[in-house]
Amino acid sequence: MTAEQVARAAREASNVLQTITSAQKSAVLKRIKEVLVERRDAIVAANRADKEAAQKEVEAGRLSASLCARLDIEGAGGEKYATLLQGVDDVDAIPDPVGQVTMARRLDDNLDLYRVVCPVGVCLVIFEARPEVVVNIACLAIKSGNAAILKGGKEASRTNQELAAAIQHAIATTPATPGAQTVFPERAVQVVSTRDEINSLLDMDRYVDLVIPRGSSSLVRHIRDNTRIPVLGHADGICSTYLDASADVAKAVHTVVDAKTNYPAACNATETLLVHASVVDSVFVPVAKALLAAGVRIHADERSLQAIEAAGVAQDALQLVSAATDGDFGHEYSDMEIAVRVVDSLDAAIDHINAHGSKHTDAIITEDRASADWFMRRVDASGVYWNASTRFADGFRYGFGTEIGVSTNKTHARGPAGLEGLTIYKYRLFGNGQGAGDFGVGPGKHSFLHEDIALDDEVRNRFVL
Repeated sequence: MTAEQVARAAREASNVLQTITSAQKSAVLKRIKEVLVERRDAIVAANRADKEAAQKEVEAGRLSASLCARLDIEGAGGEKYATLLQGVDDVDAIPDPVGQVTMARRLDDNLDLYRVVCPVGVCLVIFEARPEVVVNIACLAIKSGNAAILKGGKEASRTNQELAAAIQHAIATTPATPGAQTVFPERAVQVVSTRDEINSLLDMDRYVDLVIPRGSSSLVRHIRDNTRIPVLGHADGICSTYLDASADVAKAVHTVVDAKTNYPAACNATETLLVHASVVDSVFVPVAKALLAAGVRIHADERSLQAIEAAGVAQDALQLVSAATDGDFGHEYSDMEIAVRVVDSLDAAIDHINAHGSKHTDAIITEDRASADWFMRRVDASGVYWNASTRFADGFRYGFGTEIGVSTNKTHARGPAGLEGLTIYKYRLFGNGQGAGDFGVGPGKHSFLHEDIALDDEVRNRFVL
């Protein structure tokens, strides 16, 4: 199929999906999990082949180690694959948002207005590495009633093809749901494989409603610069953690080490550590020692470097410490590296984050509630945390089942976006022959009532299929 044929098929599927019931969606999701279990060996084998080929590219200097690390779909002891399967169940268990009423208002007698959740329509998802995105997005799209066009990176091509084939087979072999008026469209999830197809699809705002890029900053910027279609995503994951004047040492050590080392290639890993000048010796030094013990390379500014050198750190650990440059701040390492800067006040930390961060996720470690509140109000980011690791910025951890990505946008969806990122709303107005000219001031005119209708369960779920 050509790119235009793919886009047309997605639009046609999207139109059908408007009438698919919650029971049909659930049946498809359950079937997807069944097929993923049945085909696990083939999918894992394809993933191992992708990882082996990618490692050769890393050794040749043509692929970054962090990108290679994101390819794994298996995990230690099969943990990641089990999480992938659990994610399908989690999405299935979430209440269907489509058709839910979020506002109800009586404009006049027999003139009722409802704001109703509906799918965005057709979503084009472009991603690098992380082949589990194929399953995550497909399940969220199905649950939210959207058609999805997926394009993964060539570094995960074998895994992507196996996963896509499994999902499409599951859709095609899902038993019919009793009482359903329409058949679930097989073109609800499609996969394209070439860059030329993507360039064509980015021009098709007639058919595609939303583009979701997941990958490097260069990928996201390229997409934003080459389409008229709305884009949901973030270009960089430059997250900071700030150790305030009242930071607890144990909390600081645990949260910072987790935020940096739990999965350093993730976009929610902390890349910059800011330290209040009054706790450089008492709090930062234990944190620095813990980071060094974990194998983290520290790019330290002058004051933090002096503190590390004065702390009697072992010579082999000192080899992981270097003087920071201006370019280290605002840099996304996606690896076991972190930049450190000492600041003289809470406001200085906030100003640094707002100037150098990427509006993703930032945290403060403090025992002072007022400082935490000030930080969380003033930092311009999609997520602001108090005494918690930035690694919590994730749709699965938020209870969204999974996520379509993390958005730093200030419209539609922000932060880890789950089903709500794939839905919008429409207004439904139920009248009895009224005209707009019937309302106003003067003879024969009357005023609007504008009375809110209580959103009890019956009203809220009135249009859910």
